[in-house]
This record gives sequence, structure tokens and C-alpha cells, in this order.
Amino acid sequence: MRWNLRLKAAEQGIWKSTEMRRRLAEAGLEISAGKMSALWTTTPTTIRLDDLDVICAVLECDPADLLVCEPDQVAARKPAKAETGTTAPITPRLGRHRSVPPA
Repeated sequence: MRWNLRLKAAEQGIWKSTEMRRRLAEAGLEISAGKMSALWTTTPTTIRLDDLDVICAVLECDPADLLVCEPDQVAARKPAKAETGTTAPITPRLGRHRSVPPA
């Protein structure tokens, strides 16, 4: 996924993360300066749906405008197949023999 926060913010005339943070606070979402900086500069690994809802309301957009799918990136993560065109069979690993827990 590609995170388009800065692009969507720029379309609304928001050029600095401090301005975005102020607008989010006005909408009821208090974000720390560190978290705002991370949202502004990098793609978040997680984001609360409540936070995403407020961000979308402030930017007048949909979540699909902020989170753009990148199918090429997904295809690049797939493991390469063996040269013969078949994959090695998957064999289950048996669990370790554990002692009985104390009574």
C-alpha cells in the first residue's frame, strides 16, 4: 500500500504537518508531534480506524484516496518457484515432546 497523506493534504492547501495536526485537533483528534511526523513522512504499519475516519473527514476524502493498492509490490513479494515448475512438498513439523505441567 502507498500512503498518500501528503498528496491529499496538499490538495486541501495543507503544506505542513503542524497545520494538519492543528486541523485534526480541531476535529477532535489529538495527535502527538512524533506520531504526526511519522504519519506525514512515512507509511504507517498500522492506523486506528477512528483516526483514519477523522483524517478523511478533515481532508474530505475516502480511505481509498489515502491508501493506494500497489499490485506490483505484492507480486514482487511472492516467493520464486523452483526451476522445474513445482514446489517442494510441505511436510508438517511435529511438536516438541513436552513434560506434563506441575500439579
